[in-house]
Amino acid sequence: MELFSPEFWSALGAIIIIDLILAGDNAIVIGMASKDLPKEHQKKAIYWGTAGAIIIRIIFTLVAVWLLQIPGLLLIGGALLVWIAYKLLADDKGHDNIKATTSLKEAIRTIVIADAVMGIDNVLAVAGAAHGSFLLVVLGLIISVPIVVWGSTIILKLIERFPIIVYLGTAVLAMTAGKMITDEPLLKGFIGDNGVLKWGIIIVIIAVVLLAGYAAKKKQAGHHPQTG
Repeated sequence: MELFSPEFWSALGAIIIIDLILAGDNAIVIGMASKDLPKEHQKKAIYWGTAGAIIIRIIFTLVAVWLLQIPGLLLIGGALLVWIAYKLLADDKGHDNIKATTSLKEAIRTIVIADAVMGIDNVLAVAGAAHGSFLLVVLGLIISVPIVVWGSTIILKLIERFPIIVYLGTAVLAMTAGKMITDEPLLKGFIGDNGVLKWGIIIVIIAVVLLAGYAAKKKQAGHHPQTG
């Protein structure tokens, strides 16, 4: 991929959208882990916890970018990302296992560990969108992480107010998954350089994920009607 080519910018845009859409969990982890700390320690927990989480996420993502170059793993990663995209729409994620603490050290440790475990979807999605470019991974994180840290509350409120944002993020994830699957070297004999077939498969994947996720969300809403 050429530097600053249209493909470069579209991949960078996808990485930033993925980071921001999946940032809600990060915001919840930070908020829940540090809410019982004294006020003077809350900012420290947020800064150091986020810094540790970012370092681990960069390492994980760079390893994932390298691993996805192994034949067969793009197909597996793409299939996993299809499931992650579906779950983003279909599930109400629970965070009951994240406990608040009054210890600064414990809060930082909780933020780092919880983000590492919960950030697997983000790592896989960004690695797939980067198309093997370490530069794209680092640039995407440099741009999106400050937005996540300083604007996590705003992001959560926007997602709650405008549910269409989640559908946009799901579509980007599904598109990334589709590109990973269609770029798999093992499928080159079947897809070749047929752009119509490649994008046809990607569009079908996006449509199936959005429709299945929407149906699951409606079904879940039916089981848990709002009261008030």
